[in-house]
Amino acid sequence: MSASPKKRKAVALLSGGLDSTLAILLVKRLGIDVTALTFLTHFGCDISDSSSCSKNPFPAAERFGFTVKLSHLADKFIEIVKNPKFGHGRNMNPCVDCRILMLREAGEFMRITGADFIVTGEVLGQRPMSQRRDSFPLIDREAGLKGLVLRPLSAKLLPPTLAEEKGFLDRDKLMDISGRGRKPQMRLAEEFGLTDYPNPAGGCLLTEPNYSWRLKELLHYNANPPVRELNLLRAGRHFRIGAAKVIAGRNEAENNLIESLAAPGETLLRAEGCGSPTVLITEGKSGLVAGLVTGGDAAAAASEIIRAAASICARYSDNKDAPPVSVVLETDGRSRLLAAMPADEAWLALHRIQMPEKPGKGKSRITT
Repeated sequence: MSASPKKRKAVALLSGGLDSTLAILLVKRLGIDVTALTFLTHFGCDISDSSSCSKNPFPAAERFGFTVKLSHLADKFIEIVKNPKFGHGRNMNPCVDCRILMLREAGEFMRITGADFIVTGEVLGQRPMSQRRDSFPLIDREAGLKGLVLRPLSAKLLPPTLAEEKGFLDRDKLMDISGRGRKPQMRLAEEFGLTDYPNPAGGCLLTEPNYSWRLKELLHYNANPPVRELNLLRAGRHFRIGAAKVIAGRNEAENNLIESLAAPGETLLRAEGCGSPTVLITEGKSGLVAGLVTGGDAAAAASEIIRAAASICARYSDNKDAPPVSVVLETDGRSRLLAAMPADEAWLALHRIQMPEKPGKGKSRITT
């Protein structure tokens, strides 16, 4: 009796979006056993945050029966953001280098698990940097995966991969989708009965102009910022006072985030007895502000930073029209009360970290 054919296995890159999910379902339909790999970075959608992602970030995995593994790229990704071999996109997005890194990691997982090839949901011509006809072979080659990356949604428009040449699956049953349109994917989703999928969105913060501007500014002052400072870039109004940064929350959620990310020795401010932003002073390792608040040696610069932060806090408090505003400064559980005059708009504009306005382009998307 002859042995039954070997069950072929693939590792798929899964973002949780429609394209990557459809790529997995297409390959599974052709008899391939798929394990999905989702990469996390400090700049993407946090799947543990139900406010930004669905409570079950990968509902298709449970419904259609495939496993999802999580892998955090951590410092590897931060390094390519700072120094991408193939450059940034319009903002701080290192799309080509990002794809190479993810495929390298997926390739290692493929070899460890004994899988035969890799699957991605990329569509020819959908993204300007990493999904061009000339980009695909470059990315595969740089990742050490020449011929091993199958892109099922556009496979008929691309050269055959080793999996197709070896007969692991039928090329004629793959797709020929290209461009930025979404209708072919929606029709395919209907065919699979796939209804729970997100609308297309730029999940990577590095494609956002204002976040990218803040990140460039941060890297200018600190080439190796801690993760919490990267997370702080997402929230609040940001101001630079000398070498220190002052961040003011715009709502309760941002206030809570800012407070949770404050490091030991850093100073938080709130207006007393009224609605108030939570304001955080981050100053690297100088400790000047902490020293002033807690009674240690204080420099004139520290006093200036505190007065500036207090004036920002007063400006965005509910008591801004009845100055002076009582502002509480707290560092490591010790507090001090300060009377502050609200900052005026000209001063705020001078110190605010935001993209400069272009003539005729309207205001920056960072709200004031």
